[in-house]
Amino acid sequence: MTESTVLLVLIVVVIAVAFFSMRGRAGARRTQLEDAQADARRWVERLGGQVMNLTGTNEPSKQAMADASERYTAAGSQMEQAKTVEQCRLVTKTALEGLYYVRAARGAMGLDPGPELPVDPEARRAGQVTEDRRVSVEGHDYEASPAPGRNTPHYYPGGRVAGRPVPQGWYSEPWWKPALVAGAWGMGSVLLFSAMFSGMAGIAGAQAWESGHDAGQEDAMGGGEGDMGGDGGGDAGGDMGGDFGGDMGGGFGDMGGGFDF
Repeated sequence: MTESTVLLVLIVVVIAVAFFSMRGRAGARRTQLEDAQADARRWVERLGGQVMNLTGTNEPSKQAMADASERYTAAGSQMEQAKTVEQCRLVTKTALEGLYYVRAARGAMGLDPGPELPVDPEARRAGQVTEDRRVSVEGHDYEASPAPGRNTPHYYPGGRVAGRPVPQGWYSEPWWKPALVAGAWGMGSVLLFSAMFSGMAGIAGAQAWESGHDAGQEDAMGGGEGDMGGDGGGDAGGDMGGDFGGDMGGGFGDMGGGFDF
């Protein structure tokens, strides 16, 4: 066998190995995508079942179910366009957000909220409302509470909005909505956050919040600036009424197994 023949055989072998290796990787990616699509579809269908069969009986539960319905619509649209694993994860995240609203609605109606849902790390780091608060900022009244009520019908499951943590809880209005829509916070938002959450355990101080840090990051940096001073500026009031849409920041971790309400 001549050298040229040996070289040709080696080239053919290398090409064959590369071909089968690439085909194997493509097959693995295809399987991974199909699994992600099936998982996302399962969560969307579960959310759809709750949205179709559960009706709010009071203002907080009606509002929470309206938000859940928005997430169901958004997740369905995302599912139709999901062509990558990452896009499927976004679908799953949106559907899980909707299920958090369903869970909140059930609690507001005095029903068993059902099994715990997978925890969103960003929601956990954002903290939660632990006491009733009523504050006035720029002549506008705001309320926050760990429980639903006539004055606090708007629920938020916690997470990041426009790069800043928003605590889980019930509010008099969706004060985070302008940032959710615009993708940026107004100047008066820092003053509002300071007034509403100052001294509340597990929630970042206003200066840390303005920098996008949660309470854990603030502690790591030796934060804890106390009450916010300086110029809050801007108008924290504005038109914040109504429902909100869009996607909550932060990703859910391990989605775990299924559950039934």
